[in-house]
Amino acid sequence: MSLVVGIPACAKVADERPVHTTPARYAAAVMGGVGGLPIMIPPVGDAALALLDRMDGLLVPGSPSNVHPRHYDGGDSETPDKHDHERDATTLPLIRAAIARGMPVLAICRGIQELNVALGGTLIQRVHELPGRMDHRGGPGTLDQKYGPKHPISATGLLADIVGSREFLVNSLHGQAIDRPAPGLVVEAHAPDGTIEAVAMPGARGFVLGLQWHPEWRYGEIPASVSIFQAFGEACRRWQSSYRKAA
Repeated sequence: MSLVVGIPACAKVADERPVHTTPARYAAAVMGGVGGLPIMIPPVGDAALALLDRMDGLLVPGSPSNVHPRHYDGGDSETPDKHDHERDATTLPLIRAAIARGMPVLAICRGIQELNVALGGTLIQRVHELPGRMDHRGGPGTLDQKYGPKHPISATGLLADIVGSREFLVNSLHGQAIDRPAPGLVVEAHAPDGTIEAVAMPGARGFVLGLQWHPEWRYGEIPASVSIFQAFGEACRRWQSSYRKAA
């Protein structure tokens, strides 16, 4: 039986029409890196929870939008034109429900921020404005330049075990980042400026990994990314096997 991995979509407006979208590269990484069938989860709030019964894993993707600070008592929004309330209303309960079930969760870029907020953590709204921090945004150039390697990270724990290294290069395309990690999340990687780049949840019933960079970009060409998606796929297969037996 094929693995089914859910990917929450964003709510946007294109040509004056509301649409639900997510970059195709996440689906490609699920098919080629995980060995699963991706399904898009529309941003419809709690109604999306019904899809969990049909999934073997949850991949929470990146997005140009930011989690609204009302979800973590962050005060006024410093990016008022970059919010997606429909996505917030969908991903935050999805993440909590998936983790409660023991379903594998891989959270990328905005996803790691949603993971942290869903479990009670807080965010930095403008990392590049803090003294001593790098500008982690993508900057100008082609997509290959934007998504190319930008800085090393120092890794520990589950992430280091998966990748087989305690230091490797990652890309960087984010303006926000984790401030206070949520209870239960363990920081597993930092950028040279101290920005949190990865978290895991050792006490969870299943695989939970959050990454601040984009391993899905050219995932098949980067050994660390290949290992990450393979590990997620293995966790999804274990979940599928145990869930089907329990059913």
